[in-house]
Amino acid sequence: MTAARWKWFSRPTRPHWASADVMELRDARADMDAGRCAEIYSPFVTDNWVSFEVDPPDAAEMARRIRKYGESHAWLVAEEGGQLAGYAYGSPHRERAAYSTSCDVGIYVDPAFARGGVGRALFAALLPRLAEKGYHAAFAGIALPNDASIGLHEAMGFELIGIYREVGWKCDGWRDVGWWQRLL
Repeated sequence: MTAARWKWFSRPTRPHWASADVMELRDARADMDAGRCAEIYSPFVTDNWVSFEVDPPDAAEMARRIRKYGESHAWLVAEEGGQLAGYAYGSPHRERAAYSTSCDVGIYVDPAFARGGVGRALFAALLPRLAEKGYHAAFAGIALPNDASIGLHEAMGFELIGIYREVGWKCDGWRDVGWWQRLL
């Protein structure tokens, strides 16, 4: 797979008079990015209900996911100031053949880079990539409440299509999951 690179100027999260770093978006590399992706993802597993996993994957498992979904769909990372700030990927929506042109998307941004344009930049690169690979519809499951994730997805053209009520038990309570869709 050829590594594509995009340049994106992030909205500064520092004082307005400081220069903005250039954000670089690229295909994830399992050997280089798995550890940092696992580090970013871990608090979303252990500290709240954003992810329905209960044990955070280690670097080896994250590398396996990067290889698998990077090949079949796409897995992109964003770097800012030399640090991996977040990642986004596509994965299969369901196993049955008729779903083969639909995909799920996931996005995780290090809280230190939140509200700096990382999520928008990743989606702006990921969604066209998925369309180029022949995917027609992208779906995002968002554990509720999660205003930041809902805002990002809706800003990127996703529309709420339904809510699974009390579908998961995490952090000592039943959790709802909203499903958003965007046609590619």
